[in-house]
Amino acid sequence: MAVSHRGAISFGMVHIPVGLYTATQDNDIHFNQLCKEDGSRVKYKKVCASCGKEVGAGDIVKGFEYEPGKFVTMTDDDFEKAKSEKDKTIHILHFTDLPNIRPIYFDKTYHAIPEQGGDKAFELLRRAMKDENKIAVAKTVMGTKEKLLALIPTDNGILIETLLFADEVKDAPKEATHPEVSDAELQMAKTLIGAMVKNFEPEQYKDEYREKLWEIINGKIQGKEVVAPQETVVSVIDLMEALKQSLSQAGVSQ
Repeated sequence: MAVSHRGAISFGMVHIPVGLYTATQDNDIHFNQLCKEDGSRVKYKKVCASCGKEVGAGDIVKGFEYEPGKFVTMTDDDFEKAKSEKDKTIHILHFTDLPNIRPIYFDKTYHAIPEQGGDKAFELLRRAMKDENKIAVAKTVMGTKEKLLALIPTDNGILIETLLFADEVKDAPKEATHPEVSDAELQMAKTLIGAMVKNFEPEQYKDEYREKLWEIINGKIQGKEVVAPQETVVSVIDLMEALKQSLSQAGVSQ
């Protein structure tokens, strides 16, 4: 597995060399765009808006539009100048409790792996955070972007979550209404929740849509016709009646 980022966790005067490795992967099924008439691949060309000529990758630069139609160009050196050696470290800012960070701020997960010479200091940080039930909030630069991070200790290592900045998080377009509910309705809902509580075991859940899509793709490759499943029609019923039926299905006597 290729390393996504190399740096050092800065913990006071202690520096812990680490590599970050992606903890998740994209299992989506990817499709190509084809010409409807003959099934050939559709290709895209990058063309200069002014002269109409095709532009190769080596002749393309990044530009920032500061006024309509006016740009300043940016080179790789420009982006490097914005960094410093300090930026390339994972600089711990402070420690906090995990529940203090709302889930909406979490972005992408990495495994932090200590590199040569960093094993003992890495374990010291992991154990100390785990024993104190704390996580670390840190900053670094990944690629050309500054990233806010959460360092989360686990039983076996440290997970690093990239976090969104406050101005990247949008408010809900409207607040939910809070209509009155009866004590009986609330108690039945709580009973239903209690009847459905179980441990989260991620291996028990499958992407059924992706599995069905693979079945259709493989069927087409083998020349088979796949029949679409019949849609289940759900009738709208009274809330109390829906709760009663749900409790019955969950095996709860009323």
